[in-house]
Amino acid sequence: MAPSEDLLHAEDEDTGELTTRILDAALEEFGAYGLRRTTVDNVARRAGLGRATVYRRFGNKLELMRAVSLREARRAMVVMVRAAEHLPTIEDRLVEGFVTGVTQARANRLLTRLISAEPEVILPYLTTDSRFVLTFIRDFLAEQFRRSPGPPAVAAPDAAAEIMVRLAMSFYLAPHGCVPLDTEDDMRAFARTYLVPLLYTGAAPR
Repeated sequence: MAPSEDLLHAEDEDTGELTTRILDAALEEFGAYGLRRTTVDNVARRAGLGRATVYRRFGNKLELMRAVSLREARRAMVVMVRAAEHLPTIEDRLVEGFVTGVTQARANRLLTRLISAEPEVILPYLTTDSRFVLTFIRDFLAEQFRRSPGPPAVAAPDAAAEIMVRLAMSFYLAPHGCVPLDTEDDMRAFARTYLVPLLYTGAAPR
């Protein structure tokens, strides 16, 4: 006999709840102990679950790490949108989104821990093997440009978004230089001076 729709819905909710518990526990473990010292057993113990339950949803520790990172990135993007969506122009939204994004990255416990203690783990994903991160954030940003208020204003949404993401990643990984980005006012000035003009730059030649 086929399960009822109510039962299927309850099972979906249970699955979602368990996944959330696992990812919450993994975030705490990775943030506290890093990738090398964290084990699936520790994550399961913190989540109050059996290790088999964790393995059924995530095949190994690296897969679990990727899932945690993706969820944190999505959460950060929601915060960026909410910080900027009330502003009337695409320029203002870009500036506040940049400030919010940089502030979140600097305050992210997991990212800070990995870069300082295990750079060999995280740096390839932000440099030589950054295709997934770059594509994920670029596509999000370009879509925000396309949804901006008023008539279409961005000459090349994907190209502009990619350049902005590359700049932001570079400044995050190598923060010391002659461009001040220490305060929110510094970040706003930088965004207005260097990022806003990219909105009106023509598409890069193919």
